[in-house]
Amino acid sequence: MENTETLHKPETKSSKLEYVAPGVFRMKIVFVNVYFIESNGSWALIDAGLAGSSGKIISAAAAQFGKDKAPEAICLTHGHFDHVGAIRNLLPHWDVPVYAHPLEIPFLSGKSNYPPPDPTAGGGSMTLMSFLFPNRPIDISEHLREYTGDTLPGFPDWKILHTPGHAPGHVSFFRESDGTLIAGDAFVTVKQESLAAVYSQAQKVHGPPQYFTYDWYEAHQSVKLLASLRPRIAACGHGIPIEGELLTLELDELVNNFAIYAVPAKGRYVKEPAVIDLNGVKSLPPIVNEDNKPQLIGLAAGAALAVAGVFLFKYFRKR
Repeated sequence: MENTETLHKPETKSSKLEYVAPGVFRMKIVFVNVYFIESNGSWALIDAGLAGSSGKIISAAAAQFGKDKAPEAICLTHGHFDHVGAIRNLLPHWDVPVYAHPLEIPFLSGKSNYPPPDPTAGGGSMTLMSFLFPNRPIDISEHLREYTGDTLPGFPDWKILHTPGHAPGHVSFFRESDGTLIAGDAFVTVKQESLAAVYSQAQKVHGPPQYFTYDWYEAHQSVKLLASLRPRIAACGHGIPIEGELLTLELDELVNNFAIYAVPAKGRYVKEPAVIDLNGVKSLPPIVNEDNKPQLIGLAAGAALAVAGVFLFKYFRKR
């Protein structure tokens, strides 16, 4: 096993941030991660977490980079609710551009809903309660910019990789010089469908969260692409960063057994993907398991209450 002790040095000035790699820091917000990257005196925010977390993000950024040091930009891996929740409260504080892939623009400019989450995909409390997760667009058109090159604006060491499947314009970021990968939700390092796993943060490479993944073929191709990079460390949208030989072994295992380990046995998008273009959603596959809808809603309501109670208590206790 590779000796990775040198990768984790106490370079954080904010107690709310965790060192991931040189110039890369993580903040966990309930069940989702946001990242801060720094280079040559500038920094950028990767994703914007859950609604209600703007104060926490601003406070951590001020401690790490300086009270009056705004980011160069907010760079999105994708626009699902748990990755853009705080953005409308961050933008009045930081008047900066927000970058996203062109295929995400309809969902960030008020034009199209995302494909609905699928509470019938796989098991677990997080999946059952996913019918409550917002899929309506936000509108940040005034600040919105498209990624136009193959590197992050202002951060040329970071390559942009289109990794669709979980979201149409999902992107990941890779720094070739040291093999650091920010994967978003192209794959994750926790079984995101399970409340117990999310709460304990049990580390294991998994496919993208099943309840929001709309195209499983594209999701598999995206994981193949990221595995081919042979990253040294992967920081994902959900779960604890993973590195070294363990990352290589588990990522290869996921690629080679994707249909078994990642794709749910049933679900709305398993046999047929949603069809999406630059204007948003064009068509959706039919809803499955309509006969089980009353039972599903009852189970999901119970799961939602349990999840909300656990996470809200944990979140507000730490604020």
